Amino acid sequence: MSGLSVNMDQAQVANVELAVPYAKIRNLEDAVKRLPQLSVEIKHHFCQGVYAREGLIPKGAVFVGRVHLQSQINIIAKGDISVLTENGLVRMTAPCVMESPLGAQRAAYAHEDTVWITILGTNETDPEVIFNTLTLSTFEEFEIACAEIVRLTEKQ
Repeated sequence: MSGLSVNMDQAQVANVELAVPYAKIRNLEDAVKRLPQLSVEIKHHFCQGVYAREGLIPKGAVFVGRVHLQSQINIIAKGDISVLTENGLVRMTAPCVMESPLGAQRAAYAHEDTVWITILGTNETDPEVIFNTLTLSTFEEFEIACAEIVRLTEKQ
């Protein structure tokens, strides 16, 4: 991947900030970090500009995802899970599809063993590179990236 290209203006950045409940997610993440950590096995799937990341989230697990630098499709292929979204807490039972906007970050609780698949558009085939270039750890990092994108587009 030669770099990340995101087209957005300051209004779009503001809309992301208002839509996603980052403060709630951050508070949950701080609490979850104090608990024993779970390792989820990830399966990676690739085909013609599409990457899918599939994980089995065990019953009773709480997790906080990363901030995404592009929109994506999420599929709950199996299970029952409550997810904190820009629309509040939503309980999803498989099969279920959810679109996530640029800047989305999810927190969730698995009521049953749940298979979650995230689908992203990219030509990159190295999962570590995808992880490091298409996601960020915190909303603060996202704000910095957005400010840099806006600054670069204003120069054009």
